[in-house]
Amino acid sequence: MGMGRPREFDAETALDQAMEVFWRHGYEGATIAQLTEAMGINPPSLYACFGNKEGLLKAALDRYTKLRGVWMDEVVAAATARDVAERMLMGIADKQTDPANPPGCLLVQGGIACGTGSENVPFELAARRSQNEDQLRDRFIRAKAEGDLKPASDPAALARYVSAVAVGMGVMASSGADREALRQVATVAVQAIEAQSGKYPPTPAVKQTPSKQTRSGTA
Repeated sequence: MGMGRPREFDAETALDQAMEVFWRHGYEGATIAQLTEAMGINPPSLYACFGNKEGLLKAALDRYTKLRGVWMDEVVAAATARDVAERMLMGIADKQTDPANPPGCLLVQGGIACGTGSENVPFELAARRSQNEDQLRDRFIRAKAEGDLKPASDPAALARYVSAVAVGMGVMASSGADREALRQVATVAVQAIEAQSGKYPPTPAVKQTPSKQTRSGTA
């Protein structure tokens, strides 16, 4: 058996290349040949470093969520709940139609049409999306406590709504929708959050417990 290539290759660059292959083709559609060619390594080296294809996907997702996490920190730093929704959804409209990136969202695209042997992949992607939803929920809880949302508003439901819109925008982008179409969707969603907003006396934050059902989040 031939020896695998040594591990001196740039791991982050290799993962960025693998990320793009999964993003464009999905987990099921991405072949080992495509992945190793994009990463500049051979199959034995891939298996030595990541165990298998699913292990490589998880490593690529770690890289993706780390990069997206920086952006999400900027999103939730917006001044109001309305501004948070606008910054996130308009940002998605721009990012997911940027010619420099594959269309859509890796956290949606990666798990489409997974078959036998890859049943865990959709759950892995859903768990990553839920991290973004959790950030939104916590930010909306704070917004409600600060009087930025109506006292009757439900921060968890609002976070779930924005996350669902984000996933839908990802599907639209992957199907060829242009930036203007996605921005129109984002505008309507932001108006829905704005309808829950206002200036109210601060109220104590109530601990929200996540639903036991699988939740969707951003891409």
